[in-house]
Amino acid sequence: MNEVVVLTPERILEVTEDVLRRYGLAKATVVDVARALDVSHGSVYRHFPSKASLRQAVAKRWLDRANAPLQKIAESSGPAPARLEKWLRTMFEIKYKKVSEDPEMFQTYLTLAQEACEVVHAHKERLVGQVADILSDGVKQGVFQVTDVKVSARAVFDATIRYHHPAHSDEWSNPETAARIDALLALVIKGLEAPKKR
Repeated sequence: MNEVVVLTPERILEVTEDVLRRYGLAKATVVDVARALDVSHGSVYRHFPSKASLRQAVAKRWLDRANAPLQKIAESSGPAPARLEKWLRTMFEIKYKKVSEDPEMFQTYLTLAQEACEVVHAHKERLVGQVADILSDGVKQGVFQVTDVKVSARAVFDATIRYHHPAHSDEWSNPETAARIDALLALVIKGLEAPKKR
């Protein structure tokens, strides 16, 4: 074993993802990760004190990668309705892509995310916060009228959940889904619109 290797949490997480791909979630162990890194399992435990903490970190890393393009949209400028629609469509596309490109790994991450409740809760709160930022900009621009930005952001998130929650992933390939998404987004954005000034 190569105990002089400088391990970083990021390197361990990269290798853990490879190990999960190779062995699957049920069979992958910390020893497998250590073996792939050519270090002792104690070296891995120095960075992640338990198998559960390693699995939570993998789930967080996966969710953070999914969040990155959404964060860019939320922080961008421009008309809030167009940004909100782009944000929602990007979120749907990220999920569809993950399911269609690597369904086994998606299922692995889904199981990890279900185990990492705190990580998932924090991720959802970040997403709702991004929607709230866009809605707040829309209120400032005079194009959205909402009483409570946070409550409205949660309502938008909940109203669109069928197209981003993995529990509904079997419906995503339905040919009618694109038309349903278009109709839903039109309703959501119309419902947020400020009344036109006469």
